[in-house]
Amino acid sequence: MIEFTKKTVKLSKETYAYLDIGEGKPLLMVHGNVSSGVHYLPLIERLRGEYRCIAPDLRGFGDSTYVERFDGMYELADELAEFIEALKLGSVPVVAWSAGGAVALALAARHGALVEKLFLMESASHKGYPLYKKSKSFTNMYGKTYADKEEMAFDPVQVAPLLNIISTKNAVGMSAIWNSTIYTVGKPSTEDNDVYIAESLKERCLVDLDWALATFNMSDAYTPYTRGDGAIANVTCPVALTMADKDFTVPDWMVMENVNAIKGGKLIAYVNCGHSPVIDCPDRLADDVKTFVG
Repeated sequence: MIEFTKKTVKLSKETYAYLDIGEGKPLLMVHGNVSSGVHYLPLIERLRGEYRCIAPDLRGFGDSTYVERFDGMYELADELAEFIEALKLGSVPVVAWSAGGAVALALAARHGALVEKLFLMESASHKGYPLYKKSKSFTNMYGKTYADKEEMAFDPVQVAPLLNIISTKNAVGMSAIWNSTIYTVGKPSTEDNDVYIAESLKERCLVDLDWALATFNMSDAYTPYTRGDGAIANVTCPVALTMADKDFTVPDWMVMENVNAIKGGKLIAYVNCGHSPVIDCPDRLADDVKTFVG
């Protein structure tokens, strides 16, 4: 793992911590849930000779502050736009992973002048990532939604156990979750994994993020949680989207929802890759980012 230190910048409500590594064309990297900008280090290592890689910790993640709770992805997108403007990046290409893809789509829809291109890596759908109530046998009750964040916090499968792991700083438990859901093909070294897990355990906004994902809907249709606002039509920049064959966190159909909704979206298929191309195929990923971003 390359050495790193985080810089900070004061925004209107929060203070963002971020990595700023390399020289050349600015490239913004948006992390996913239970992670931080540090999770991009393998990709940054491969791009820093040609790009200035900027990877912020979003509100409530990593070393950024969490002064106020948030309800939706647009709040994070507006704050990311403020971050771009604070660093005077202009129109910048954006790489976004998993839940960060939803933030990046909201950013491109609402602040299109700030997004030159969008590289979505195993991204959540523009229709969100639904989180349903559970049966007595802990299976999804499809279509049965939580009334609010407070109720969602007690979800016995996807939320409450992870909240406990974070609150108790249970590195072993967090690592087990990553190994079972994210690292389904490759795994980082033990030393690198310790750094990543430490970053994951810094999250304070899990319930906010889960609620924001469940209620996110940029389509023109209904989901069990909400009616869409049609904002996906406002995403007009070039977009590339990866789809990994062994990703069990973001399924193929979710990626294809984005592909089919974004005019001119370019699909990039990864074979023998799970939810983390940064770990499973970093060289291929770096080449694809370079080719697409230019």
